[in-house]
Amino acid sequence: MKICNLNNHKKVLTGGALVLAATASIHAQPQPFMLPGTAQPPLPKRPATKLLPAASSNAEDSFFNGKLPDAIAKGKFNINVRLRYEQADEEGVGAITKDSHAPTIRTRFGYTTAPLYGFQGMLEGVNVSVLGPEHNYNAAGSNGQGARPVVADPPLTRLDQAWLAYSYTNWISAKVGQQQINLDNQRFIGDVGWRQNMQTYDAVSASSEPNDHLNLYYAYLWDVHRVFGNVGGLPAANTDFDSRSHLINISYSGWKYGRFVGYTYLLDLHNAVAGDPNSCATYGGYFAGQAPISDKVSADYRAEFAWQTDYADNTLRYGTEYYNLEGGANIKPFAFGAGYEDLGSGANTGAGGGRASFRTPLATLHAFNGWDDVFLATPANGLRDLYGYYQVTLPAVQAPVRLVYHKYDADHGGADYGSEFDIVASKKFGKHWTALVKYAYYSGQDAAPPSLAAGGVDIQKFWAQVEFNF
Repeated sequence: MKICNLNNHKKVLTGGALVLAATASIHAQPQPFMLPGTAQPPLPKRPATKLLPAASSNAEDSFFNGKLPDAIAKGKFNINVRLRYEQADEEGVGAITKDSHAPTIRTRFGYTTAPLYGFQGMLEGVNVSVLGPEHNYNAAGSNGQGARPVVADPPLTRLDQAWLAYSYTNWISAKVGQQQINLDNQRFIGDVGWRQNMQTYDAVSASSEPNDHLNLYYAYLWDVHRVFGNVGGLPAANTDFDSRSHLINISYSGWKYGRFVGYTYLLDLHNAVAGDPNSCATYGGYFAGQAPISDKVSADYRAEFAWQTDYADNTLRYGTEYYNLEGGANIKPFAFGAGYEDLGSGANTGAGGGRASFRTPLATLHAFNGWDDVFLATPANGLRDLYGYYQVTLPAVQAPVRLVYHKYDADHGGADYGSEFDIVASKKFGKHWTALVKYAYYSGQDAAPPSLAAGGVDIQKFWAQVEFNF
């Protein structure tokens, strides 16, 4: 049994795509950027854990005489290898003149023990290597290639998970050490799984399911290991966060066609040079679910609202809102829907004046507001994203193809921030292999540039990858 059950999944069909829905309280989505929408079905029922008998004081049944070696011998190795080519280019006034070409390979290898009296442990390491010259792309600012677009996959080797966990039936699951944390649809807290090096957290976390429908989750974070790897040469803004942050997530799934989640995220995040502009307190909740209309037709829906203020040592002084409304339909083999997401902007009465936007510094950002990653940092005037998606699963090859369109505007002032078209196709081969091709085109040459770093440019990105997972 893995703590928080973030890696124990059941298959759920939502919005026309086969999704791995966690049996965890927080119902994390491993790859939200591969889903047609953000609405999710109610939590599946989590089975109770079978307890092992208490340890005996007899030498022949002692903790170290048979039980511990057995837990190690019955543990599980995991390996993931992802080969990817990413290409990025810009056009327009002020655009970066050179393209980025990033052929990289990610190898992740780990080991998790079998349960022993409710305890488990895990160690996992990752290596990201560049195939060919490293100067052909901008590795998140770490390699002196500022004339090329950023591809946030610097070469590195590091330990990315090292934790000890304990579980007692459905009443308590706890974990301490470096770990993955994915909450809900990863809009606020995620592992940024699209990048070759995932984001992990030095944390202590605990959850409890006192009944079939209620889940309580808490985590305290003291370090955030970001996707850039804290390698040499990084700009200060891309280095890891020192943290004194609290995550609270409460989920109730007692309704037939949906569930409610309430959350409080108190993020105290510090960079040694960049300071604390990402420290924020967010309070919110959402209702999401799926309802069958007929044997072949279902509808999904989501409504979410959050309020955010500055927190801890942040020198900004602001308050602003977030909301997301989305609806979709699944008519096999088709899925389609539309949504509206607003990351607000409030007057900044603190240092610097001006305006301050709603921020999501620990999110899996690639999953939202377009795959060209233009809005990884929300503009000071906020962001409104009106989007629609269409997906078809090609029956002959069982390969989902998804198209997404985004129209962007400022929350404050209504300035035009451009539009984006995205398309992705993927195909599984057997139990362990997946291939994917993906393309994104952001049109911003005619967009208003205020508060938008990419204003006045068009951006194209292309990906091709093959992944092995065991």
